[in-house]
Amino acid sequence: MSCLAIQSAFCLPLYSQGFTGAAAGAKTYAKYAPAEVANNYQFNQPLGQEKADEIAKGLGLVKSKCFTDEQFLKFVTGNGVGGNLDDAFLVDECIFILTNTCDNPLIRNINGKATSIVLGSYGLTVNTDGMLESPANSTCPTRVVNPLIVPGGYVDTWCRANGAGAAVEMLYKSAFTVQVVYGNKAQQDAGVAELFTYNKGAFNQVVTGASMVPPLWEVNFCLIYMLNPRLAANMPAYWAPIPAPVVAALSVSPTGQVPYSNYASYFIPPTSFR
Repeated sequence: MSCLAIQSAFCLPLYSQGFTGAAAGAKTYAKYAPAEVANNYQFNQPLGQEKADEIAKGLGLVKSKCFTDEQFLKFVTGNGVGGNLDDAFLVDECIFILTNTCDNPLIRNINGKATSIVLGSYGLTVNTDGMLESPANSTCPTRVVNPLIVPGGYVDTWCRANGAGAAVEMLYKSAFTVQVVYGNKAQQDAGVAELFTYNKGAFNQVVTGASMVPPLWEVNFCLIYMLNPRLAANMPAYWAPIPAPVVAALSVSPTGQVPYSNYASYFIPPTSFR
């Protein structure tokens, strides 16, 4: 895709239905991104393996070229040639955050109590300090990890040094390379809260978090699927609008964060409709 085509895509009129500008991503891959939840049963539900494999094919991924179980174990434990435990832990932490669905709750200490948290469909997460935030928040592992996943970064060099060159070549030939341009632009254009508007019509808008807009969801999917297709199957199958009071609080916060305990009651409980 030419720079001119990408630039024009960023200038979609604000009244267009759906996500607009960079947050819409490449039109070619729009059909593989999650749809909005249609009922309470779909909140925070994982893709499942069959759907994940179908999406992977559409995005240009080949399951047989992904990491073997042995390669994945070496990678996430910081082993192998050029392995680095800190970098490996950061990537692994990102996988856990981005697969936060009903089958994979986050456990956080909230007001002194271990609390199960499931917010994947909302495109939100809770950090280890109990603060609610977008995964694109500047301090969140899923934003900090960006330099590790680009060509020449840790993931790339580890793959080529440990017999996974075909896997990373597949990644960079997939939708990942197209969508990462849109995703980076969307993150740069968003405010501190890193929230994105979905237009249902001229006077009907809802908001979701960064990890659920098409280009960022697909970039994350491609990377996780390459590393471990079974884990990619745990990613959210649908995106959900963030409750308006939560949007308002995050939008005015100077850090893009608010205490989760103050807003937990606005979210659909993770086990209510299982």
